Amino acid sequence: MPASQKAMLHCVLLGFLLSCVGYFVPEHNCEASEFTLQGDVKIGGIFPVHSAGDLVIQSSPVALECLTQPFLMQGYELFQVMRFAVEEINNSSTLLPNVSLGYEIFDFCTDAQNFPSILNLVSHNGRIKVRGNQKDNRHNVVGVVGPFGSSESLTIAPLFMMNLIPLISYGSSSYTLSNKLIYPSFLRTVPTNKDEIQFIVQIIQQFQWNWVAFIASQDEYSQDGLDLFRKTIQDTSICLASVHELNTKSNFEDILHKIDSLGINVIVVFSLEDDARSLLKTAIRINLRPKVWIAGDAWSMDPILSEDPEIKKVGTILGITMNNMGLPGFEDFVYRSRFKDEADECENCMNDTDEQICNQACENCTSIKTEEIVNNNPTFSFSVYSAVYTLAYALHNALNCTNTSCSQVEDVPPYLVLQHIRKSNFTLQNRQIKYDANGDPPASYAVVLWRPETDPFFLTVGTYDTYPTVQFTLIKNLVTWYENRSVPFSNCSVECEAGFARVQNSVHKCCFHCNKCTVNTYINTSGNLYTCASCKVDEWSEEGSTSCIKRTIVYLYHSEPLSVVFLVCAASFIVLSITITVLFAINYNTPVVKSAGGNMCFLMLVCLILSNIGVFFYFGVPQPADCVLRNIFFIFFYTVCLSCMAVRSFQIVSVFKMAAKFPKIHSWWVKYNGQWLCLAVYSVLHLIACWTWLQFGMPKPYNDTASFKDQTILSCDIGTVVTSILAWLFLWFLSVVCFCFSYMGKDLPKNYNEAKSITFSLVLFYLGWIAYFTAYIVSRGQYVQLLNAVAQLSSSYGIIFSFFIPRTYIIVFQPNKNTQAYFQTKIQTYTQTISRM
Repeated sequence: MPASQKAMLHCVLLGFLLSCVGYFVPEHNCEASEFTLQGDVKIGGIFPVHSAGDLVIQSSPVALECLTQPFLMQGYELFQVMRFAVEEINNSSTLLPNVSLGYEIFDFCTDAQNFPSILNLVSHNGRIKVRGNQKDNRHNVVGVVGPFGSSESLTIAPLFMMNLIPLISYGSSSYTLSNKLIYPSFLRTVPTNKDEIQFIVQIIQQFQWNWVAFIASQDEYSQDGLDLFRKTIQDTSICLASVHELNTKSNFEDILHKIDSLGINVIVVFSLEDDARSLLKTAIRINLRPKVWIAGDAWSMDPILSEDPEIKKVGTILGITMNNMGLPGFEDFVYRSRFKDEADECENCMNDTDEQICNQACENCTSIKTEEIVNNNPTFSFSVYSAVYTLAYALHNALNCTNTSCSQVEDVPPYLVLQHIRKSNFTLQNRQIKYDANGDPPASYAVVLWRPETDPFFLTVGTYDTYPTVQFTLIKNLVTWYENRSVPFSNCSVECEAGFARVQNSVHKCCFHCNKCTVNTYINTSGNLYTCASCKVDEWSEEGSTSCIKRTIVYLYHSEPLSVVFLVCAASFIVLSITITVLFAINYNTPVVKSAGGNMCFLMLVCLILSNIGVFFYFGVPQPADCVLRNIFFIFFYTVCLSCMAVRSFQIVSVFKMAAKFPKIHSWWVKYNGQWLCLAVYSVLHLIACWTWLQFGMPKPYNDTASFKDQTILSCDIGTVVTSILAWLFLWFLSVVCFCFSYMGKDLPKNYNEAKSITFSLVLFYLGWIAYFTAYIVSRGQYVQLLNAVAQLSSSYGIIFSFFIPRTYIIVFQPNKNTQAYFQTKIQTYTQTISRM
């Protein structure tokens, strides 16, 4: 039920009870020696001295007489702790000096039929003011210690919230009560379920379990724990394999068999004591396979189960309990209280049932042995003790007390006491007592191992504290598992080996099979275990890796031996080309130079020099400008050079073979300088193709990570494929045309026959580029780029050695062949040969 609806229900119930207040809340004259103590200021107490069993539906208004219900030793022990704390405060000379602290304690055995007791606490002299300024309301007490359970607190808390009467629970851990909009004056001295569940989850994670069951009762404490457990494990690897909520109709045997059939070996039992007892006794009776039981603080040190001689059969029990603090002097106090004569305790209340049911009676309580009280489960003793001291320190501050005196005791409004409680910060038994904005204290838990037939029975093996910082410790080697085995296995699937990713195969995320991560992926063991993450661009990994390795950066260095040799060859080519250019300029008017093309041969030499400028940009880390200049110089200027050779070959062929057959075409060619016109047109068209390439698909730096798994090769791409092919197509087409013209002139005079030289240069051109493309397809290493530069340089060297070097040799070493007469003789010989054919 939502908190708002609960509050509305409480208001309706309060209206009904107020109509009966004359019957149920008269002025209280019963002086019970244990339940009541007069004082200058009174506080209230609510304790389950008795515990009601199954309730029946009532047909008329009735308040339950707790005296008739089963006695609860733990509740009576906590009741005595409050009395002890009040006596200790009254005997103190520094806390509330000259002010006596009294109390009104009620036996609270059920949250449904105990309202007269609660109304007594919120009333004043038997009356409850329902109109006027609520700020001026008076109450019998300035604050209340209790109740114990979360369900009881949620039921009665709204009655105290109306006038901000501090209600300090010593056992209610439901996180719902931390909502200060609904429960503004509720505080507690026990940690919330949120802290306890967090502790349980950390224990499960420490032992690397992920396949667990959760068993809860159908009360507020257990349901709140179940909700918090579900929320807490959402971002963990823990799977809630089975959930069971116990009630009076639950079949414990079926529940346990179902859990066992699922292969679950870890069971969290976050339930009330009675349900936990029934569950574990059933496990013993059916001889259930041993399990690991994680006990909530409600039964983690249960005296009945811990005394069962067969409890060891259930397996290993790890109990979550608050760190127990001793109460010096408590045992002496109980001894003294046993000697008091309380035979007529609350006799008037018992005999006057027509007017009141006070629930301030306990038959034969004084006959209980001291040992039975002081040896009871001490889990919540310090919580009661610190709750009483919290009220005492708040009163001390509200009354402006010093270490020796307090101001005159007047009616202290509860809301003022609440303001000072919220500011509480004091030390008690070496523990810091303070509350956060939600009225919750710092958590201080211990995990105890049950050790049957061993002393001590409860062994602390871990702690969990949230003040001053969160600290979790677990001493694993102190935990002895059932049958002296190692840590029990409670996982849906076996953990994947290193380098494998989980592939979920069930609705539960912890049920999976394993797939090995592929090359260049890895499994992040501290992150998502279900996905193989890809390595970064500059990293690589082997198959089945858990991390990536930095790639080696590879490119052509200037200082490498092969690079040095190549650069020397490139520089030598330029020097050689310049030398030939100078030599041809000096011998410009000689037949050899004119037969080589005259002015055109100088254009060829300049283009050869410029076409090889790009080879110097193949070294070092590629930059955008390097990628552009690597090929553009060669493609354009080498094409111009081949154009010169093609035009030159065509012109020689036309002079010797076509002039006589096509005189008009030949005269037009000579008149309009056809060779230069063709050269200009073709060069312009090629220039447009190169511009298109650079404009729409410029080559740019490219990091090649695909060729080698452990290397990143810094190179350049070719840009857009279409525009790149267009630019290269001009060059390849011209090489074919040039080859055809040279073949047509294979039988021309030797001085004009360029077939051999052009064929040689083109063969070298083809071989160089075929070698490069073959290497590019087979391997993409750094030296493939060097082979690209070699192909360019070898193409230029082919023209130099086949076309220019022979002519240079004649100029330098055979000057007799560089005469007009020699050339005329060759022409005449060719003419005579042709005429005979």
